[in-house]
Parts: sequence; C-alpha cells; structure tokens
Amino acid sequence: MKGAGGSSGGIGHFFIGLIMMCGGFYMLLNAISVTSNFGLSSRIYSVNALGGFGVTGGMVMIPFIFGVGLIFYNSKNILGWVLSLGSLTALIFGVISSVRFSMRTMTSFDLIVIIILAFGGLGLFLRSLKSIDT
Repeated sequence: MKGAGGSSGGIGHFFIGLIMMCGGFYMLLNAISVTSNFGLSSRIYSVNALGGFGVTGGMVMIPFIFGVGLIFYNSKNILGWVLSLGSLTALIFGVISSVRFSMRTMTSFDLIVIIILAFGGLGLFLRSLKSIDT
C-alpha cells in the first residue's frame, strides 16, 4: 500500500505534520496585525524633486477623473486610457505600500511554540512525501 503522495513515506507523519503546520501557521498569522494609514488626504508618494512634496490619493484621482471623461467622450483616445490606467495603478501601489504589518506582543514561549508547530509540522509533512528505503 502506498503512503502519502504515492510514496512509502507514512500516512501518520502526513496527517500529524499537516495538523501541526496548520495550527502553527494559524497562530502565526493570528499574531500579526495589519494597519493602514491610507486616505484621500494622506501622502502615498513622496517626490523629492522641486523642493519635495507629497502626492496624496486625491491628487491621483484627478487624472483618473479626466481619463474617464476622455474615455467616455472618445473610447479610442489613448491619452484617456493612459491617464485612467496609470492613475489606477498608482492608487493600487499606494494602498499596498501604505499597509504596515506588526507582531503583537507575546512571550518567548508563545513564539517558540508557534515556530515548533509551524516548521516542525512542515518538516514532518515534507518527510511523509519522501520515499523511505526499506
């Protein structure tokens, strides 16, 4: 009979490793907090040319509005498409770059348990996929 992944690795290691890995990575992701300071008046890009100023989300929306207007006036207008797609791209990258990840305060024991569960489970899981020579 074949084990996990069609190898002779062992189905017990597969399920124990999978459960440990899922629990450890769940605890790790649960310990991370995600915040953002994005808004139409917050600075999403800094431009150091011309004395240095910040580009806000509202400034990115102005070319988008003109681009949408040009597209509705003439859908074959290249400038309208460039303004609209460029503004959307800048807005998406601005939102992504404003996201901040931080770990919540935890004891060293909590962190050690998370690491052992996540990466020990990953090791058992991968070991179960490897063939065992008998």
